[in-house]
This record gives sequence, structure tokens and C-alpha cells, in this order.
Amino acid sequence: MMQALKGVRYLHCRTITQAVSELSVPVPWGEIRGRVWGPDNGRPVLCLHGWADNCGTFNTLIPLLPKDCRYVAVDLAGHGQSSHRHPGVFYAFPSYVMDVRRVVEALRWSKFSIIGHSMGGNIAGMFSALFPEMVDAVVLLDSYGFLPADSKEIPKVMRQGMDELLQYEKKAEEHTGRVYTYEKAAERLLAANPDLSEQSVHILLERGVVQVEGGVKFSRDFRINLRNIFRITWEQCLEVQSMITASVLVVLAEEGFEKKFGKPDQKDFLTALLQAYRDKNNTVVKVPGDHHVHLNNPEAVAQLVSDFLQTNVLSQSDSLTDEKSSRPDLNITFNATPPSTL
Repeated sequence: MMQALKGVRYLHCRTITQAVSELSVPVPWGEIRGRVWGPDNGRPVLCLHGWADNCGTFNTLIPLLPKDCRYVAVDLAGHGQSSHRHPGVFYAFPSYVMDVRRVVEALRWSKFSIIGHSMGGNIAGMFSALFPEMVDAVVLLDSYGFLPADSKEIPKVMRQGMDELLQYEKKAEEHTGRVYTYEKAAERLLAANPDLSEQSVHILLERGVVQVEGGVKFSRDFRINLRNIFRITWEQCLEVQSMITASVLVVLAEEGFEKKFGKPDQKDFLTALLQAYRDKNNTVVKVPGDHHVHLNNPEAVAQLVSDFLQTNVLSQSDSLTDEKSSRPDLNITFNATPPSTL
């Protein structure tokens, strides 16, 4: 697969429990960064993190998954070490879906699996519905794949998002980010995500802060905190969900999304979504843990995900969809200098 990565740069990186490489995919506003585990010819699996997290969210889980897969975990735009979007641009949900299309185009993957946590699971659900021929299996980690909005609320939400962006732009010079000591940054992240373990906080901060004079700043774009102006109704969610042809595994945490973020008026819809997955012979399971159980306690989900990939991906006789023979030679550069760490 190394010959089939157009404009993709690999950097030497540290070892977790197996070889890990750093990935960079050029995009019109900069680059999408990420990490890669597994053999060059492994079955491709794209890993998508949740809102305000980064690809480090998979650091503890991936080493426990089948070694015959090629796992690419990306920092979504505006997160981790990936570039921020151009000034004046919304972090609208369809843009993340388009970013996935860009990444897999650069990787030359025409058939792959997706593991998505929280917002990353919603991106996985939408991508799998829009491009069903490209996705063979989907794992949703404490995510339902879609999140509905009340049709009466959509105009108000869109207006709020536009007003928030205008206000942000008027005070752009104030949004350069506070400087923290590393310890204070860890405290702030934990205060915002009290379900994270101490180890998980440090894992996410590895890509979540950058060193500056006097300390560190959070690397994410503050615009990701603004209202997402893209919303679809529950009827639209169910219609789009019906377009997914991939096998789906939904792993919900007992103290996860529904308790942390769910609204009472969404309960019936979320039940309907889960039933729709079951009606297509997909698997829905619940495990002990919180919203970040895959990071805090990966053993709780690793066997479920491994068995699912083994059954629905690795045991299949389909040949890998790497199109090397029909592609021109491509430019790939290597850099033996490891990225800076704190």
C-alpha cells in the first residue's frame, strides 16, 4: 500500500505496543494528520474520534485489535495536529464527511471499514450511507451513527450558528488561546471530561496541546465549539440509515452517551435507530463503562470489536482493493525526525 499513497507523508513515531507511524494527508487548507498501525497490506480500517478529542483516543484500543488490519486514525480538521479550516468557514458536519472522502482518496482505499467514537460514529454513519459501496463494516463506539433534530428547532439552530460565527470573527484577536502550564491544561481537560482516567488525559494531551512560550496551548480550533448549523430530522436520519449496506456493530456504554448527552425527547428516536440496526441483522450491545470506555478500559470493548472484524472483514475472501496496478507512480517522502512531544 505504500506505493498507493498520493502525497502522503510518513514520519517516524514512538512505539505504543506495536509499530506506529505518523501520517499527513494534504488538503486544500493544510493537512490532515494521524497515526497508522499495522502491516502495509492489512485490511484497511479508518478510525474517527469524537468531538474535541483527537486520534489518540484509539491509542489503547488499537493494539488489542486484530494485527491483520491496517488502522489509520486521523485527527479531524481543527482537532489534534490537523490544520484548522480557513477563516470564515463553518465546522459543519458534511465537511467532516467530505474530509473522510479526501483521506481515503489519498490512501487509495476503495473498500474499507470504519471505527467511530461519538461524533466520529456519526460521521461514519453518514459516510457509510452516502458511499455504501466503499464501506464493508462499521463499529460505532458509544454512538448511534446519527443524531436527530426537531424540525421546528432547525431554523433557530442555523441562525444561532451564524450569529455565533459573526461574533467570533469580531473578536478574533481574543481567540488566540490561553497559555497554561501542562498541569493546568490537564486539569482543564479533566474538568471538561470528568469520565477520563488520568492516563487518558495525558494520551489526549499528547496531540491536544502545543508548546508555546511560557507553557502550552490547546491545539484545537475554538470554532469547533460554535453551534453546528447542519441538522437533519429523525425521519431523515432513519431514511439515510436505511442506505447503509455495511455490517454494523453498535457498542453502547452503560454510563455513556444516552446518560451524558441524551435528551428525553430523543429516547424514542434512539430506540427506533437501534431497532433498525437489529432489523438488518446488525449487533447492538451494551458494556459497563462511560463515554470514553474504549480509551479508559479498552479491554471492555476490544474482544467485541475484534470478533466483529474477524467475522465481517478478515474472514471474507474479497481481495484487498488496493489499485496499485492501475495507478501512476506517486511521490512519498519519509522523515526520520520524530514529532515533538511534551
